[in-house]
Amino acid sequence: MNARQLTPDFAVTGQISVADVEAIAKAGYKTLICNRPDGEGFGQTDFVDIAAAAEKAGLKSYYIPVVPGQMSPDNLADFTVAMAEAPSPVLAYCASGNRAGTLYGIWQREQASARN
Repeated sequence: MNARQLTPDFAVTGQISVADVEAIAKAGYKTLICNRPDGEGFGQTDFVDIAAAAEKAGLKSYYIPVVPGQMSPDNLADFTVAMAEAPSPVLAYCASGNRAGTLYGIWQREQASARN
């Protein structure tokens, strides 16, 4: 796993496995957000398995699948709820980290607009 820190409380990475979850918890993350739909890629670990490992490691987890090129208002609404509830720091993942980072950027802009 190669996490890219976007802010002190939010990082993104590519697909993770059950074997990565313990190291993610030891690295200090408190929440996982999956932005990759199950079954998108060959050999991809399903979210239910990641969520079970996350619970065992004491991490909160959210499944907010974003279909490539089809980010929806529901994705943003679900992400907004997750960010309001989630203990930080948060690690979000998808195939490469790009969708997770894009969703975070859109959420940040929405939050800034709401404050103005």
